[in-house]
Amino acid sequence: MSQLPEIIRDIERVGADVVQQAATFQAAILADVAGRRGTMNARVAPVHQDMKLAGPAFTVEVRPGDNLMIHAAIALAQPGDILVIDGKGDQTAALMGTLMLSACKKRGLGGVIVDGAIRDKLELLELDFPVFSAGFNPAGPTKFVPGRINHPISCGGATVNPGDLVVGDADGVTVIERAKAPAMMALAVKKVADEAARIDAIARGDTAAKWLPAALRAAGVLKEGEAL
Repeated sequence: MSQLPEIIRDIERVGADVVQQAATFQAAILADVAGRRGTMNARVAPVHQDMKLAGPAFTVEVRPGDNLMIHAAIALAQPGDILVIDGKGDQTAALMGTLMLSACKKRGLGGVIVDGAIRDKLELLELDFPVFSAGFNPAGPTKFVPGRINHPISCGGATVNPGDLVVGDADGVTVIERAKAPAMMALAVKKVADEAARIDAIARGDTAAKWLPAALRAAGVLKEGEAL
């Protein structure tokens, strides 16, 4: 039985029009309309709260503390791609720093997500390039352990396939399957409109959650006919 190569160069990406629209939504909105799943663990956070990203996932799997395959991915990724790196959550050595991330920016990538440590935080704050990581460590990585590029990975506890839509902001990262992403955009538009209407109602003094009594009865907290 033939096996897939360790490096897959050609992938099918979520459409540019979908990426452009997804970039206008919060990660939380997209997580809600996608069924409240596909979000990464909170350990994967932006270097600065104002950092945002949206684009197709270019996936990388590495062994903890080794960044050989990340160098290869930087050379292969296309403008707009988001490097999504399964670093196994390891924080004992930084997988990337200013040099590699400057190269990512120069090549026009849309951002980097690392389930592992990075370094050079203060310089990255000045780089003006969206980076999400699980933490920081001044120790450098090794560069000799093989890994894989554009295979399915787990990053921050979320399954990520090459070409999937990834959106990140101050709340974290949401991943939506490439095939499902287009249909989520109309749902996100409606969700934003519904929340705006609810905020307007609250501002007028309507703070009651109309769904709450039924939910409390269903949970057995309130008896039938009983109210708060």
